[in-house]
Amino acid sequence: RSHRKLWNKETEETRFYITSLGNDAKQISGVIRSHWGIENSLHWTLDVTYGEDASRIRKGHSGENFALLRRLSISLLNQERSFKGSQRMKRYKAAMDNEYLLKILLNSIQV
Repeated sequence: RSHRKLWNKETEETRFYITSLGNDAKQISGVIRSHWGIENSLHWTLDVTYGEDASRIRKGHSGENFALLRRLSISLLNQERSFKGSQRMKRYKAAMDNEYLLKILLNSIQV
């Protein structure tokens, strides 16, 4: 069960999971926390760095297409290790420096 208190309103949710794991509650809770940690990290990056929540792209399949491109961009920038900077800094550097952009793209082919 999860409890959430926001302002003067308190909510409680019961969540159900299907798993092939045994009955070890500690292992199951660790797997669930790990999943949500990754999920929250991805969505935070998409929203803060790429402004996905504010995106007005909605016509046809363009929303899904741009979402795919954003996730691809995150993956490529995470693989690039020569420049130690945030996703935002790496995006800016790639926009300003064509050699760095080429390095990111070629690195993805070699992996």
